[in-house]
Amino acid sequence: MSVRAIVLAAGRGTRMKSDVPKVLHEAAGRPLVGWVVDAVAQVRPDEVVVVVGHGADEVRALLPAGVRTVVQEERLGTGHAVMTALAEMGDVSGDTLLVVPGDSPLLRGDSLAALVEAHGDADATLLTAEMDDPTGYGRVVRDERGRVGAVVEERDADAAQRRIREVAVSTYAFAGASLAEALRRIGRDNTQREYYLTDVVGILAAEGSVGAVTGAAAADVQGVNSHDQLAAVAAEMRRRINLGLMSDGVWMQDPDRVYVDAGVRVAAGARLYPGVHLEGATTVAASAVVGPEVFATDSDIGPGARVWYSVLRGASVGAGAEVGPYASLRPGSVLHDGAKAGTFVETKNTVVGPRSKVPHLSYMGDAEIGEDSNIGAGSITCNYDGYRKHRTTIGDRVFIGSDTMLVAPVAIGDDAYTGAGSTITRDVPAGALGVERSHQKELKGYAARRAAREAAEEAEEA
Repeated sequence: MSVRAIVLAAGRGTRMKSDVPKVLHEAAGRPLVGWVVDAVAQVRPDEVVVVVGHGADEVRALLPAGVRTVVQEERLGTGHAVMTALAEMGDVSGDTLLVVPGDSPLLRGDSLAALVEAHGDADATLLTAEMDDPTGYGRVVRDERGRVGAVVEERDADAAQRRIREVAVSTYAFAGASLAEALRRIGRDNTQREYYLTDVVGILAAEGSVGAVTGAAAADVQGVNSHDQLAAVAAEMRRRINLGLMSDGVWMQDPDRVYVDAGVRVAAGARLYPGVHLEGATTVAASAVVGPEVFATDSDIGPGARVWYSVLRGASVGAGAEVGPYASLRPGSVLHDGAKAGTFVETKNTVVGPRSKVPHLSYMGDAEIGEDSNIGAGSITCNYDGYRKHRTTIGDRVFIGSDTMLVAPVAIGDDAYTGAGSTITRDVPAGALGVERSHQKELKGYAARRAAREAAEEAEEA
């Protein structure tokens, strides 16, 4: 018997007050529906169908290859969403249908696999959880023998039913033929005027066999309908990620204050201090020390590198290189092995060669710096002429004096120097000293003349 999965992802998420489709809100760097599809994939279904609605094109664009979508044009409840899917899926009579919500990113693949295995030949099998606060969930109503008799949505539950702590979490395994038949019999006689998928449970329980896989952890089945729930889910996802990293040998001083997205790779032996945010396709190599207070996205941090109190965006930091404190490495920044971008340094589209240093208070944009060179404090590549960007080339073993303005396009040859306070507009040959300064003048008696002038003006005003 084949297994086919249906992911319900058509909801708008009105409580989130956002134009972003609910299932595209992110937890730990991945859309909610992306986490769900990943969990479903662990069951190895023969087909995955995602029911989309609000923002259908946006949701479809972010789904992995091979996932099929169907559009629920008129959103009339979860039962209607499944009807929409079945209308496009053809004959399901010989299939087990796994139905999961697209807004429950903490669902684990092994839980879904256990649900499918437990289902066997039943008409329906529910995944349920015990919750101290079951607000918002459908209650699982059992008979005197403990058999599942129905699932009652909270809006339609009476006082006694609302006290039930066992809840359905919108995750089911159905016999395809049984589900299709039951869906034809449900109506909209409820407070929402919607087709409830939960009504199928009552029909099948009365006429067939309904089982339940109980004891799912409340955290694993948390759905997202508001920003506070999104924050709670994201926190749990980060906790899982950090636990996995630490078990693999990554040191964290305070894991509650380390934020690592799903796509990030951190090698064993790396050290992460509090306030570290690693996003996108960032990688951190063994023995690298990152933090405190680092934001890095789509960046690579090499072995033994030290990055602290800094921002990296699309940057590459080589082995043993140092970044910070208070450095900003913008896209295209490359620090080779042993290089340094120090205190209050900004780089953009710039390569800093092996062992070269930009120690402090400098901007290097659209530049190529060779090896073993030193950039003095307050130096700037003047790379923009108001119309286009130009490059600066600095050779090997170059010493750029403090407060040098390098007006691009310009090249500084190997072993060359520039004098402090110079504005360099022409190439400096290898081994030469480039100096651009006006002669200093001293105006003797200036202070006294200035004081006399001020006194005279004050007397005149009086």
